[in-house]
Amino acid sequence: MKTILDAQHLLGAVVYSGLGAAVFFAWFVIFDKLTPYDLWNEIIAKQNRALATVMAGLSVAMGLIIAASMLG
Repeated sequence: MKTILDAQHLLGAVVYSGLGAAVFFAWFVIFDKLTPYDLWNEIIAKQNRALATVMAGLSVAMGLIIAASMLG
């Protein structure tokens, strides 16, 4: 009987986690390029809480989509 902590499952989890992080980072960069302003500057320097809340919601949604697509 196989356990969930065998090398194959652990390697798959690491690979898919890395892939998910890369896709999420690429999504954020593309979204930043599509907006007419610099997201990082708006959130950090100008402390735009409304934009930070929108980005947090989009980040959670995108993370759920990536996780669901990798789990099948």
